Amino acid sequence: MSRDEATIEMVDSNLQREHILPSEKAWAYKMKMDAMKRKAGRPSRENGAPMEHNFENKKTIELIGEESGESREQIRRYIRLTELVPELLQFVDEGKIGMRPAVELSYLQEEEQRDLVETIDTEESFPSHDQAIRMRKMSADGKLDMDAIFAIMPEQKGNQKERLKIPMERLERFFPRGTPQKQVEETIIKALDYYRKHLNKKREDKGDR
Repeated sequence: MSRDEATIEMVDSNLQREHILPSEKAWAYKMKMDAMKRKAGRPSRENGAPMEHNFENKKTIELIGEESGESREQIRRYIRLTELVPELLQFVDEGKIGMRPAVELSYLQEEEQRDLVETIDTEESFPSHDQAIRMRKMSADGKLDMDAIFAIMPEQKGNQKERLKIPMERLERFFPRGTPQKQVEETIIKALDYYRKHLNKKREDKGDR
């Protein structure tokens, strides 16, 4: 087994895990894509012909999508996440920045991303998809600086709602690492509903005495 074949095998094995963080998927797909491209570009041992014919003229990203059961566009989005600075990628893992805005932010220059991280820390607010699109466009036009980011971020989001924030470190003993945020929220709501029913029953029992 060649080094690239071993990389592909390792990535495929890791992707079988039940809980996988977006960052883990992103780097796994990136590693697999790079390994597959190198493998396709090397001559075949049999006749010297490029191994690319084994891909049936399909792009590498399409093959990864077929093997993983995800769309080509979703694979592309995950791979784009590898262009984020570590702080922004962690926000994606924590569910604080969604996939779509994260992909838009991945097109910002590294310095612009770090300015955004500083703004997030100051404003305690995370960019919406619309804000991320605007920042990407300003970056492409060479107009995105710290002042521009500060002007965009405090804006009220269209779907902004009051939220209860619980640090993830307080929930780690209840949920395996990498549990999706939606699953965490649903489990907490179910637990609170069960607790409310338990309190109501205790009050009813006390009233019967």
